[in-house]
Amino acid sequence: MTFANGARGVGGLLICLIAWAGMLHAQTLEVQSPGGQLKVQFQLKEGVPYYRATFGQSPVILPSRLGFRLKGAPPLKDHFKIAKKQRTSKDETWTQPWGEEKQIRNHYNELRILLEETGNLHRRMAVVFRAYDDGFGFRYEWPEQPNLKHFEIMDELTEFVLSGDHTAWWIPAFQRNRYEYLYRKTRISQIASDSIRAVHTPVTLETTDGLYLSFHEADLTDYSSMALAPVGDHTFTCELFPWWDGVKVRADTPHRSPWRTIQIARDPGGLITSHLILNLNEPNKLGDVSWVHPFKYVGIWWGMHIGKYTWASGEKHGATTENTKRYIDFAAKYGFYGVLVEGWNVGWDGNWIENSDSFRFTQPYPDYDIEELSRYAASKGVKLIGHHETSAGIENYERQMDDAFAFLKKYGIEAVKTGYVGHGRGIKWHDAQGNVHYEWHHGQFMVRHYRKVVKKAAQYRVMLDVHEPIKDTGIRRTYPNMMTREGARGQEYNAWSAGNPPEHTTILPFTRLLAGPMDFTPGIFDLYFDQYRPQFRVHTTLAKQLALYVVLYSPWQMAADLPENYEANPRPFKFIVDVPVDWEFTRVLHARIGDYVTIVRKDRNSDDWYLGSITDENGRTLKAKLDFLEPGRKYVAEIYADGPDADYQTNPLAIDIRERLVDSNTTYTIRLAPGGGQAIRFRPATAAEERVIAPYREPTTP
Repeated sequence: MTFANGARGVGGLLICLIAWAGMLHAQTLEVQSPGGQLKVQFQLKEGVPYYRATFGQSPVILPSRLGFRLKGAPPLKDHFKIAKKQRTSKDETWTQPWGEEKQIRNHYNELRILLEETGNLHRRMAVVFRAYDDGFGFRYEWPEQPNLKHFEIMDELTEFVLSGDHTAWWIPAFQRNRYEYLYRKTRISQIASDSIRAVHTPVTLETTDGLYLSFHEADLTDYSSMALAPVGDHTFTCELFPWWDGVKVRADTPHRSPWRTIQIARDPGGLITSHLILNLNEPNKLGDVSWVHPFKYVGIWWGMHIGKYTWASGEKHGATTENTKRYIDFAAKYGFYGVLVEGWNVGWDGNWIENSDSFRFTQPYPDYDIEELSRYAASKGVKLIGHHETSAGIENYERQMDDAFAFLKKYGIEAVKTGYVGHGRGIKWHDAQGNVHYEWHHGQFMVRHYRKVVKKAAQYRVMLDVHEPIKDTGIRRTYPNMMTREGARGQEYNAWSAGNPPEHTTILPFTRLLAGPMDFTPGIFDLYFDQYRPQFRVHTTLAKQLALYVVLYSPWQMAADLPENYEANPRPFKFIVDVPVDWEFTRVLHARIGDYVTIVRKDRNSDDWYLGSITDENGRTLKAKLDFLEPGRKYVAEIYADGPDADYQTNPLAIDIRERLVDSNTTYTIRLAPGGGQAIRFRPATAAEERVIAPYREPTTP
């Protein structure tokens, strides 16, 4: 997919100069990133707070307002003076217990500004900026004070005034289907003209100056999540998800907002390797997390989506004792950690989406013998993985939550996938007077619930994968058991809809996955599944399904297809068996948002590297320097490439599997079919292999 940026002009710079000229007499404070290329300025002009940012010579944020409108109280947006300012710096390196990068450098300069009203109330509010070389974040803090105890936010007035009508990749907010939409690529002005109320974050921009920006938030705790509302051609304003009564946030001092974050890179790959979101979260609060670990798994899941099985009880019930044992045997044979079993518990019969109160999280269906399966799985060295689908029935789930996690503990289940299938503003709850209210998935009510589940799971030492989630804002640093989540259109859309077009997975790494890991569930080999739903299919080549294990990061990676489809294709299946899920280093070799991406990652527990490269609907050839390999050492490249005549539309199953010798001086040619991909494992060669495996040779150009 391509989109012309158009001619670069001076309009944005002129706007910047004109706007800033009127603020020359304002109070100005500045914080720079450690390397000095990013400058963030705070301005107080006639009592009104503003901020702006530049990266090198490029304006990133033009003067933009800060503040709040409150319920039943004067707004916190003007009549301020600077009561105190404080500067701090930090340069530390911390270790992720699991992740796409083992060692994370947290290097920033901070500016904290305490504002105080000049009127009679003397209310105080701090604005805190942290400047990194790869972007910045800022948040609001409200200290404990006599004239601001309990308060209710009706609107956060934060603006992001941009330097031009940039190109944006976005999905709409305040829609029925949560985050599960295909990304659109338009100018910012087009979003407003399409009558879109707001867009979800992360939203990613390519500026007319050639920078790449991603707008998101970090450390979303006891607050409403932020969407961005387009205003005119080049401005976003903060749009929080409201409670049922229109209030956006209910708070008592002391309180603080999430960080508003802007990641900045000179190429799109720099967004992928930025750790800004993680660094803006608090360190691990759980203490010993040796019980938290990444893994690969299989499960009774895809069979339901394609219609082979049902979640409900009956003739096609998937979650039976017999079928689960078959999956356990398969997992044991190929070394998978566990088996996810969906549809195991009472509540799936009938319209389960509408009957959320029917779910019982400690009551299996009669044909699912949890006692026997727990014993059988343990005898095979395999774990059962739990499943708690709530259908957005929050009250029903919270009533059973302690019993549900105790049940997992009793049967040795260390990991659970939760689900919140529900639509629009449809999450029901009752207040103390028995009145019924309805909430969004993304408002403060649900932010509180999701965090409650994370803490409850940690209490029972259970790892979490959340579907229909609140978006990731980096809390996995603070609660490492919150490992992965959905929060975008995943593989299942290929089973029962027009599906995900080839470009979808070339956009996700630069949008949704900038927030954190995604449980996309790759690895479908039977791309047509004609036996069950011949009208639908997966829109990739087979090799691309393998490459997704490297490109789309998750500490839980599912071999999502049916076991029989893997056993019928043992050679490509070997890559899924081999590929790790815990990484020491991540590098981006090629990146063009919506067109292609190549990522290499080094296994945390060996000397092996893995490469994944994918393209959109267009075939292409890329050159990759293998200088990430250890110099002076030979490697065997186990290559899983699109076949010579592969095409996702006409010949998606064609795959070319071969081995070649390479080293750090090799320049490797990646040929990608339309809708295709390539996956490679690089492992150190033995002396014997150096003698018998052919060295890689650059292909000749026809």
